[in-house]
Amino acid sequence: MKAIKIQKVLLKMFELVSVITPMYNSERFIEETIQSVLKQTYTNWEMLIIDDGSNDNSIEIVKKYLQANKRIKLISNEINQGAALSRNIGIEKSNGRYLAFLDSDDIWVPSKLEEQIKFMNDEKVALSFSSYEKIDELGEHIKNIRVINTKPSYNDLLKSNHIGCLTAIIDLKVMNFKKIYMPNIKTRHDHGLWLAILKKGFNVSGNTKILAKYRHRAGSISFSKINSAYYQWKLYREIEKVNIFSSIYYMFCWGWYGFLKQA
Repeated sequence: MKAIKIQKVLLKMFELVSVITPMYNSERFIEETIQSVLKQTYTNWEMLIIDDGSNDNSIEIVKKYLQANKRIKLISNEINQGAALSRNIGIEKSNGRYLAFLDSDDIWVPSKLEEQIKFMNDEKVALSFSSYEKIDELGEHIKNIRVINTKPSYNDLLKSNHIGCLTAIIDLKVMNFKKIYMPNIKTRHDHGLWLAILKKGFNVSGNTKILAKYRHRAGSISFSKINSAYYQWKLYREIEKVNIFSSIYYMFCWGWYGFLKQA
């Protein structure tokens, strides 16, 4: 009888979704982000918010939710370490079978976790992603980013990052509960993680439904095309160890796909 109870506890823990949310000076948006998690129809989750040295009112806003909901946890970096290390801290501290990623200015639709986890169980994949809506700082619609390639290969993903970080969910059970971390570069680190999962031979699949809203913000690292290109090159050369000629080819592909996304 005792063994059955322990089994049930372990099963519940393994079905837990750990939501990883790095935060830096997000007082304008973090409440809406938290609310989108609280509204999820799938309720077995924990939300790990990793504050990366915010000097605005972000932490005070998060603290309002800590006592009311024990599923929300705040981790504070003593110094600013960047999004990659903050996400990796969240991964390290996570307790769930599933790892989901949601930045502190993005939003999920209420059925996101429920629909995507069912999708993952049906598809039996280590990593899934979905289509999403692109919005501006005021929450107004810009365009929809649709999943076209639902089964990207490693080579496909070198050409373009088809996976929006806010839509990605990793199933650690499929990966034998071996945690995997993002490479420590300022941006494009999520792209590096998806590539690492594909390199290990795990299956990846995309859901065509729009399950999240990505906030396009002027002044962010990803907003700068020069910064993005610089770190994309670093990803090819320093993380993936792609030779220089292939890297030039993949940079051309990356730029072309990026142009199509903006069109």
